[in-house]
Amino acid sequence: MCCLFLRLRDYSTAHAPSLPPCQRCGLQPWSARSHARRTLGVRKAGEMLRQEAASLSSSPRWTPSRRDAPCGRTLASASRPSTEGAMADRSSSSSSPAPVPPPGSSFGNKRSYAIHRAASSFPVGTSSSSARDTTYPHTLRTPLSAGNPQRSGHKSWTPQVGYSATSSAVSAHAPSVIVAVVEGRGLARGEIGMASIDLKSPQIMLSQFADNTTYAKVITKLQVLSPLEIIMSNTACVMGNSTKLFTLITENFKNVNFTTVQRKYFNETKGLEYIEQLCIAEFSSVLMEVQSRYYCLAAAAALLKYVEFIQNSVYAPKSLKIYFQGSEQTAMIDSSSAQNLELLVNNQDYRSNHTLFGVLNYTKTAGGSRRLRSNILEPLVDVETISMRLDCVQELLQDEELFFGLQSVISRFLDTEQLLSVLVQIPKQDTVNAAESKITNLIYLKHTLELVEPLKVTLKNCSTPLLRAYYGSLEDHRFGLILDKIKTVINDDARYMKGCLNMRTQKCYAVRSNISEFLDIARRTYTEIVDDIAGMIAQLAEKYSLPLRTSFSSSRGFFIQMTTDCAALSSDQLPSEFIKISKVKNSYSFTSADLIKMNERCQESLREIYHMTYMIVCKLLSEIYEHIHCLYKLSDTVSMLDMLLSFAHACTLSDYVRPEFTDTLAIKQGWHPILEKISAEKPVANNTYITEGSNVLIITGPNMSGKSTYLKQIALCQIMAQIGSYVPAEYASFRIAAQIFTRISTDDDIETNSSTFMKEMKEIAYILHNANDKSLILIDELGRGTNTEEGIGISYAVCEHLLSIKAFTLFTTHFLELCHLDALYLNVENMHFEVQHVKNTSRNKDAILYTYKLSRGLTEEKNYGLKAAEASSLPSSIVLDARDITTQITRQILQNQRSSPEMDRQRAVYHLATRLVQAARNSQLEPDRLRTYLSNLKKKYAGDFPRAVGLPERTEE
Repeated sequence: MCCLFLRLRDYSTAHAPSLPPCQRCGLQPWSARSHARRTLGVRKAGEMLRQEAASLSSSPRWTPSRRDAPCGRTLASASRPSTEGAMADRSSSSSSPAPVPPPGSSFGNKRSYAIHRAASSFPVGTSSSSARDTTYPHTLRTPLSAGNPQRSGHKSWTPQVGYSATSSAVSAHAPSVIVAVVEGRGLARGEIGMASIDLKSPQIMLSQFADNTTYAKVITKLQVLSPLEIIMSNTACVMGNSTKLFTLITENFKNVNFTTVQRKYFNETKGLEYIEQLCIAEFSSVLMEVQSRYYCLAAAAALLKYVEFIQNSVYAPKSLKIYFQGSEQTAMIDSSSAQNLELLVNNQDYRSNHTLFGVLNYTKTAGGSRRLRSNILEPLVDVETISMRLDCVQELLQDEELFFGLQSVISRFLDTEQLLSVLVQIPKQDTVNAAESKITNLIYLKHTLELVEPLKVTLKNCSTPLLRAYYGSLEDHRFGLILDKIKTVINDDARYMKGCLNMRTQKCYAVRSNISEFLDIARRTYTEIVDDIAGMIAQLAEKYSLPLRTSFSSSRGFFIQMTTDCAALSSDQLPSEFIKISKVKNSYSFTSADLIKMNERCQESLREIYHMTYMIVCKLLSEIYEHIHCLYKLSDTVSMLDMLLSFAHACTLSDYVRPEFTDTLAIKQGWHPILEKISAEKPVANNTYITEGSNVLIITGPNMSGKSTYLKQIALCQIMAQIGSYVPAEYASFRIAAQIFTRISTDDDIETNSSTFMKEMKEIAYILHNANDKSLILIDELGRGTNTEEGIGISYAVCEHLLSIKAFTLFTTHFLELCHLDALYLNVENMHFEVQHVKNTSRNKDAILYTYKLSRGLTEEKNYGLKAAEASSLPSSIVLDARDITTQITRQILQNQRSSPEMDRQRAVYHLATRLVQAARNSQLEPDRLRTYLSNLKKKYAGDFPRAVGLPERTEE
């Protein structure tokens, strides 16, 4: 308050109407009326300030933790500056540095002080006990980061308290998650505890699970979280003796910053205390889930202590949503499979949206986009939950009014999760940025709560259980209670607006008048300064007869802009008092010394306004913290509705069908969703049929016939079905896959010194160690990285191992020897991609026409590799020699392996039995149609039995 008093006193002594230019600032009195008005206002303000100073001298000074605000007194409402609303907002993307506070102000920008303090109290790369701060964890730079300048320089120092809910600088998918990981020791090795918090969302996820020596679950879970930083104990990375878990994590997450803290901060008792203190009441049942899970509690303790340090703020009591998520609730897709299937990133161009995420992403909010991303990487495994989502999508497709109404309301929501994250943090220091952020986000909160009623009206007549449940959650009376409390302090017309000047005006006048008389005085002063700036520029325009206008940007503040023919008027011809001249096309931008001083005064006035508004906002927030729990439900509701709308939108652009869930993978005329988006015409559709009785498909066909694309298509359709989306097919039935494995890529890996073959072996070993009866396994041409005999042997052995489990396996190969597995194992089916031979009139040779159609049986094409080589303009002599050599080798190694009649009989019986079992489990046919189906089965297989039985008899004769 001393700053405001001194500034107002300066005004009273320096701006009398009859005085010469001010001796303090050198400004000219632009308007006698404004001077008279300001002088009278300042005299009254001086008397009020003295009275208030006397009344406050006996009371303790305000601190952030106490959330006190000065009592308001009656004062006439301050008018807004008339020029701001009309000024063009020409803000640039860069933000100006925080202004230097005046001497004696306790509300300057202390970020430099905080960084300096961090450097001294939180040392990096040292183990000296004298350098430690007993308050904060002790961090060590890992051996990996110590040797990598890029990683060591990636230290995260971005206090989120300065972010706003609509910050364009922070992408919705930019890494913002911090994860703490700890592993048990001794007999408990392999027991993993994890805790993660998204700095954009005030939610803590806890996990604890047992993992094997490959640590597949840990790597997959971290891949889904896409962390900005990973925290581990310093005992995990002792020089020269790092644990296997630490080594694997650093190998798989090379662009992530690693921080190690002392093991003592992984304290399960402290973690439980944190949860009891911070968890909101409606999610307090998590205590029952985690009270005996010591490792996730220990990870939570280290995580919260570290976040408290880097954020330089603490979370308000009872303000966080904390939940436990086991590893059995979602399907597992490893990072290699996610890359091979192009779920999030296109392998050819990382900026391209030709991915599964790009196909389905029509979300309108950042929260909906994040939810879609996490669902793609972790599909659901609960059929009931998936069916509820599909019901919602179906209703949205059938009710256009509901679809467009919801889309209109949802698109107006801001990033609710990030908004909540900022609101529940209590900064340890009062900075200008902290104050401005709190004010901004309170306006955003008001904007968000005002959308609850329109959203509720839109959902009122829904019929599906999930949408009805979301409607019920919006009837919470606390939404109206919070909004009413906000409206008692915040002006009704304070709202979110685009443009930095417009938003600054909203923040300045957010608090109602007559709540704080000092705030009203400060705002009146700010108004007069802005009026003076506009008046000064108008007088300059009149003085020099130039078309000057007032403009504003976040980096320069108020400046002068002039649009003219720059060729006719060079910068040298402008008046000498115009400085910092810049030219863009036919526009000049410049300022003057007087305008710079006026901008400084304007910034000083703004700091005072923000400071006083911040105190009022903090008091208001302290009153609504107890009701803030409902906002978590609102955030979940908005993000889920946004994702379901996105699914429905994707269905309207293509002929997708609602999937069913049985024990069979059956797709009729399915196609590749990403390929449909890329190509101008619809891709060729194919059928798929896999059951427990024939759970291994061996697929052959020429190069470029579509084998790899077909494998990816099956996996993408499976994922789409399990996240609750419709799928690209005429009919689709899926068995829930608990794991999806792929071995498709053929690239080597220089960083791990792995050749193509070694990478193949690592990937296939990972699959064999982790696959189970509920897995979907896609293997593309295994064994290509070594010689033919070894490749066939490895592929044969892998197929036999996979045949011993009930996983659905699709195996593409060029090794035709594998096709004879169907003579030994009844659950093997051979499929192939057809090609046609056409006459190439220009070259007078046969050419291959790819049909991309999948048919039963093994391929009849011989030497199709040679045909592809011939089509690539390889010299004819080379092709002829290769053909002769191939013929000789084939004659030597191929043997006649026709199946016996007895094997044919057994296969027919086996297929009949599997069809009967499947019909008994899943048939929904009426009795007459079922009787017809069974009769047809009997006729189909009855004719095969006498022939299969009779053939051996004739052989004996």
